[in-house]
Amino acid sequence: MSQFAEPRTLFSDIDDVEQVAPLPTGRVPSYMRDHRKRLRERFLTGGADAVPDYELLELVLFRAIPRQDIKPLARVLIDTFGDFNGVVSASRQKLAAVNGVGDAVVTELKIVEAAAHRLARGKVMRRHVVSSWDALIDYCHTVMSHRDTEQFRILYLDTKNVLIADEEQAKGTLDHVPVYPREVVKRALELNAAALILVHNHPSGDPTPSQADIDVTRQIDMAATTLNITLHDHLIVGKNGEISFRAQGLLD
Repeated sequence: MSQFAEPRTLFSDIDDVEQVAPLPTGRVPSYMRDHRKRLRERFLTGGADAVPDYELLELVLFRAIPRQDIKPLARVLIDTFGDFNGVVSASRQKLAAVNGVGDAVVTELKIVEAAAHRLARGKVMRRHVVSSWDALIDYCHTVMSHRDTEQFRILYLDTKNVLIADEEQAKGTLDHVPVYPREVVKRALELNAAALILVHNHPSGDPTPSQADIDVTRQIDMAATTLNITLHDHLIVGKNGEISFRAQGLLD
């Protein structure tokens, strides 16, 4: 199912717990309570690998919808956005367009997304980039690969190639993001950075660099070189992979 298609209608809109029709006894039915208990136990015993995406999503949504069967909603969200990562990374507007998703559900999903970003970022900040390269790639995928518009980030390194700052330089449209080499270099000087890594995403999923990507990289490289700042690499992130300008021979 396309994420832009009308999802299956299974729930009335649920903006918060108070809007969910209460059960006659005010309690969760025993079959639902048992299902949630078994699912939690399976997750605690086997970890994330023990549950498929839709059940992991159920675990997240238990707090948002405490007294309703949420398995159908979890499946609709997976069908609509592709996988667990796609669900938690979806914009608030697209999530809210799914019937059955209200403020409580959106909030829970965005908390999970923010936590994932913090955890991934914590593995690379103040770390030597070369020794934590895989963690750096994972971080870039976590924060950028599922975005539906282009984003351009600059990673600033000190003289020991330790990551000292990670900043979003610009946001753009589906296939374009404005980047200004002068601003990139100016910020590097402000941070006393000795080196840079450029990172941006391709919402299309294909990380192949465009001619515009190549041109702006060369412009930034030239501007940085004149100030003795090294451009280590430019990474383009897609949904299923990434391309390194350095590995592709696009940087001297």
